[in-house]
Amino acid sequence: MLHRPEGYEPLAGEWNEGRVRAAVRKIVSDADAAFGAESLWPANDWDSWRTPTPLKSLYVGAAGVIWALEELRSRGHAEPRIDLAAAAEFAVEAWRREPDLMAEVELPSRKESGLLSGESGILLVAWQLTRKAELADDLYERVRENEDNEAEDVMWGTPGTLVAARAMLETTGDGRWREAWQAGAEALWARRDDEGYWTQRLYGEAYKGLSPPHGLVGNVQALRPLLDDERRGRLERDTNALLSRAAFVEDGLANWAYIERPSLPSEAGEIRLQWCCGAPGIVIAAAPYLDEELLLAGAELVWTAGPPTLEKGSGICHGTAGNGYALLAAFERTGDEKWLERARGFAAHALDQVELREPRYSLFTGGLGAAVFAADCLEARTDYPVLG
Repeated sequence: MLHRPEGYEPLAGEWNEGRVRAAVRKIVSDADAAFGAESLWPANDWDSWRTPTPLKSLYVGAAGVIWALEELRSRGHAEPRIDLAAAAEFAVEAWRREPDLMAEVELPSRKESGLLSGESGILLVAWQLTRKAELADDLYERVRENEDNEAEDVMWGTPGTLVAARAMLETTGDGRWREAWQAGAEALWARRDDEGYWTQRLYGEAYKGLSPPHGLVGNVQALRPLLDDERRGRLERDTNALLSRAAFVEDGLANWAYIERPSLPSEAGEIRLQWCCGAPGIVIAAAPYLDEELLLAGAELVWTAGPPTLEKGSGICHGTAGNGYALLAAFERTGDEKWLERARGFAAHALDQVELREPRYSLFTGGLGAAVFAADCLEARTDYPVLG
């Protein structure tokens, strides 16, 4: 069995452009209404587990909300009333007063520098909105100090700050960002083992992960855009071979475990099928180089399973929108419009799920991620948020 059918539900509702645009505007309007100049946004209990509030991070905090609101504003999908630049600067200040880092959990030694869960992501968003030189300088310091982070993942480690350095290089053209990217990439490349894996050391565990936030495909996604052709080709071939070996294939469908293992794990009766663990994340992150038959087998499993139930929700990490990005990846790879139509069905379903749940103000786990996914479906854009 490649997934647990009880964790998914039939696709409901139909794609209607006018309704989708209205739903995106409503999500933005709700975020406007919930905002407080000093409290930022209310925190969901799961997002704030053992963590001081207000939440500020790019993953589940204010920086992610602000990123999504600016993305939707700049693309003409909504007009937030909030002063986003001021909110982003306040998030930096609030982080420095009290970082929202989990207590009683073993975190990496460079925990403050992470992209999704540390200060780097907050600084990146604040700089993008203000263009203040001191924020760029502070981000540069975080990127450089993160070169030896033992986490080896996008959430906390060097791969995440490679994403930040590349974003700054593409925006500014400043050579120091190329140097920072190159130094981080060389350090990360040197820690890749003879098999082609990295060992994640996180939360008191050590493992060779596969997933985008904590593993192989996320690291490759961070490295490949600026590598020279020879290294990029070698990295893609090696990673494709590892993913082919690690895939579980049944009847033309494919899924992957969190780490390479002899069988799919069933944790509390659940086999993961989501961006952060399973076929959706593999398909999204490895779409440029994964064997096409295997990529389509993973995407077909996402479609066959249907959207995750309301318990998982609408978000881009482990919900309907995140799985929908795998359908967009299949569309990008093949050019076949059926995959875009399928993704749009998931977007309509995700927006319905946002309506049915208590509001959750987060890019990766809440309604704003679903809104960005819906906007991408409107425009037939295929890049996964932040990570590309």
